[in-house]
Amino acid sequence: MSPFRSLMLTTAVLSGFAATPACAHAVLIDSTPAPDGHVKPGPIAIRFRYNSRIDAPRSKLTLTSPDGSTSRLASRGEGPDYLDADTTVTPGAYTLHWQVLAVDGHITRGNVPFTVDAAPATSASHSAAN
Repeated sequence: MSPFRSLMLTTAVLSGFAATPACAHAVLIDSTPAPDGHVKPGPIAIRFRYNSRIDAPRSKLTLTSPDGSTSRLASRGEGPDYLDADTTVTPGAYTLHWQVLAVDGHITRGNVPFTVDAAPATSASHSAAN
């Protein structure tokens, strides 16, 4: 066998053993609030967990309020696969829009709609109305 053919064969065999980087998008696997979930009015903690590591500083969360206005939330990464934020909500239908950059360089996006329920009437306000 010629030295060139031997080199080509060795290269082909060794390239089959070379590690290739995984190419996967970050997929949302758990969220608080849950999709189509219900929460109480007031301060809420938002916590999104993904199936792979994300670049939290380059990822974002945006909240659409019942009146249609949007606001970008100050998000943080509490772990390599989490995106977290805090906000205060009043009754109505909301949507959280997320966009994350996975460490493999892929960007993924999605929405999590949720509802803030009206606060139940307290017994003091109920008896004052009677």
